Amino acid sequence: MPSKPPIVFPQEQRMLAQLGERIRLARLRRQLSSVAVAGRAGISRTTLYKVEVGDAGVTMGTYLRVLAALGLSGDLDAVAADDRVGRRLQDLALESPSGTPRRRAAANSAPRSGSSGKEE
Repeated sequence: MPSKPPIVFPQEQRMLAQLGERIRLARLRRQLSSVAVAGRAGISRTTLYKVEVGDAGVTMGTYLRVLAALGLSGDLDAVAADDRVGRRLQDLALESPSGTPRRRAAANSAPRSGSSGKEE
């Protein structure tokens, strides 16, 4: 018995639909048939159709295989590569209770520029 498709909020469904449309346009720009791309990705034409309409029930691995078949798998490297929120949360955790950033011990003991660090 097939499992239920995941619950997807409207904004997420729009994003998936837009991704699917970009994948479909990439296929058409390359003048590749759905049969050719499905064959290269190792999926059925029906599954490729689901990818191209942004079906939330399609696995991430399938999306990746289709992107690879189109030569676009490198685009996934950009996903979550720049985690601004995570870095900000990490920076907040490094701040002292007074709100000023904590200094590292190594930074305090480093020689100042123009100084050799040796006493004369």
